[in-house]
Amino acid sequence: MADEFRPAYLQLKQLDATTYDVLWRVPALDANTTLRLQPVFPQGTEELTERTSSYASNAAVLRWRIRVDGGMAGKVVEFPQLPGSRVDVLVRVERADGTEQLGRVLPVEPRFMVTSSPGHLEVVKTYTLLGIGHILLGFDHLLFVLALLLIVDGTRRLIATITAFTIAHSITLALASLGVLHVPGPPVEALIALSIVFVAAEIVHGRQGRPGLTQRYPWVVSFTFGLLHGLGFASALAEVGLPQNSIPLALLFFNVGVEIGQLIFIAAVLMLIAVGARVAATMRLRSPSWLWHVPPYAIGGLASYWVFERVAGF
Repeated sequence: MADEFRPAYLQLKQLDATTYDVLWRVPALDANTTLRLQPVFPQGTEELTERTSSYASNAAVLRWRIRVDGGMAGKVVEFPQLPGSRVDVLVRVERADGTEQLGRVLPVEPRFMVTSSPGHLEVVKTYTLLGIGHILLGFDHLLFVLALLLIVDGTRRLIATITAFTIAHSITLALASLGVLHVPGPPVEALIALSIVFVAAEIVHGRQGRPGLTQRYPWVVSFTFGLLHGLGFASALAEVGLPQNSIPLALLFFNVGVEIGQLIFIAAVLMLIAVGARVAATMRLRSPSWLWHVPPYAIGGLASYWVFERVAGF
């Protein structure tokens, strides 16, 4: 579940003023066991074709055609079962004029308003929030960043290390999202977990007086493994897709969202460390010598489990 990002997905493709092709993708355990979640269209909507279904990549995909009196502009699609679920719904409306509307529906407000005019602002907002949400819920990516924070000393070295990680994952995110680079997802996810094990082990070696490559050249390690993590980000973005008329904008702001989420996490960790150090100094507490073992072994142990789990999933 570390890198789980499986929202439901609704796509409406406008054919004429009142007719739309519907694609509804919802998480599923198998072809017969799907999440009980369905879009509810405005009253008076007529289904013109039978629903066809297929199953692939842990998702059920349904397709059909509808007619909506007066069109969908200004009307609402509702998801009444969403508050009881643990997923979001990504919605894409492809208008007949070639423009698109994108949105993310959360359980707290399970409805989506179709608008008549698109804007770049909605692309910026949607993909920024998607990037933030993905990094903050991608526990494996966060553990890698946490391990880097624990092993890198000095503000300048830390900035260089995080910058190298950012540059690297931005490169592979862009290449994979644009279809230039094609790498199977399962091996990438296993290698991401293995990268966390590697850095956790480097923390232990450094504390034992045997500094490794990460401690000596942290930016090299962060850049190398950042390329892998960028492929992981791209697989999440592939679940959502990119708007054809705003691909550079969506890609840019998804990456911006990832960076914002990453900075939020780093700031929170540094704040906790500072508060803990101040409290210990105020109360004149001395930490036991074994305490430093806990973070790297916790990180490495969890990541090791992910390695075996993901390899077994091949």
